[in-house]
Amino acid sequence: MTLTAGVIAVQGDVSEHAAAIEQAAARHDRAVEVVTIREAGIVPDCDLLLIPGGESTTISTLLAEEGIDDEIRDHVAADKPVLATCAGLIVLAADAKDDRVATLGLLDVTVNRNAFGRQADSFQTPLDVTGLDSPFPAVFIRAPAIDSVGSDVSVLAEWDDRIVAVRDGPIVATAFHPELTDDARIHEVAFFTEG
Repeated sequence: MTLTAGVIAVQGDVSEHAAAIEQAAARHDRAVEVVTIREAGIVPDCDLLLIPGGESTTISTLLAEEGIDDEIRDHVAADKPVLATCAGLIVLAADAKDDRVATLGLLDVTVNRNAFGRQADSFQTPLDVTGLDSPFPAVFIRAPAIDSVGSDVSVLAEWDDRIVAVRDGPIVATAFHPELTDDARIHEVAFFTEG
């Protein structure tokens, strides 16, 4: 059976995430078709969903305007997997501590936007991630950090005493950009391995 993987394409590294999903699926002998999502009506047909980075206030506004936000809620309610990266993490959070972001409240975390500074403060570091047998080359760009997590949220990674990756039910969320590497293991963790 071919899986349909939807990448929210209102902003962010859409083609890079599509390539990572295809690589992760191939490593697990799964067939996948990647579709881009800019309007309502596509998410309900997706088995997997990815919400990339970008600017969280813009993404949250566009998701609401297009009616995609409620479809994402239904996707999670159906226990279908989601990977949210950087701004995607902020948009899914219960609390972004910023009224300009209309968060979806699907991820039981409180987020500190731009916790790691501005664009000029971007960096890459080897990161120990639960479920991976060697460090992941995490790329942080204007990255958020998670300040607190709910009781059912599993912390997958921390950097500099800050939480930077979590799993909450079907959602895996990272403060970093896994799509900006040649390593698809985060996409594997989100979509093709048991949590």
